[in-house]
Amino acid sequence: MESSGMAALAAVNSLVLLDYTFLLLHTGLIFFNSFGWAWKKTRRLNLLSIGLTVSAWFVFAPWYGLGYCPCTHWHWEVKHALGQTGLPNNYLTYLFDTWTGITITDEFAERLAWTTLLPALILSVALNLRDWRKSRAEGEEN
Repeated sequence: MESSGMAALAAVNSLVLLDYTFLLLHTGLIFFNSFGWAWKKTRRLNLLSIGLTVSAWFVFAPWYGLGYCPCTHWHWEVKHALGQTGLPNNYLTYLFDTWTGITITDEFAERLAWTTLLPALILSVALNLRDWRKSRAEGEEN
């Protein structure tokens, strides 16, 4: 195989690796945002993660629309480079179809994202405040 063919194969392999990396990391981020508040050791990081997610959804809204996710944007760029087209606007739409074969609309996926993230945010804030108050009260006792 000539060197340009090997370089092209290496590029495709790199894109495939990036595709799987995005799939794992982005999906992991969604689960962490949804459930990371449940463990005391991950609560602060969960609050930061949710805060960054919601910030991206609002900060980029004037340019890309409410709920824009840079992770989805970058992942779709990789998928387009691999020749994949017809990707949905919402990552949850993609996950449902890919993992379960269930087709949901982007509108339903957006509602699902908000109805999952808002309770997680409320729980994360409440539990982080409770933990902070408790540690502060314990510090005053000593």
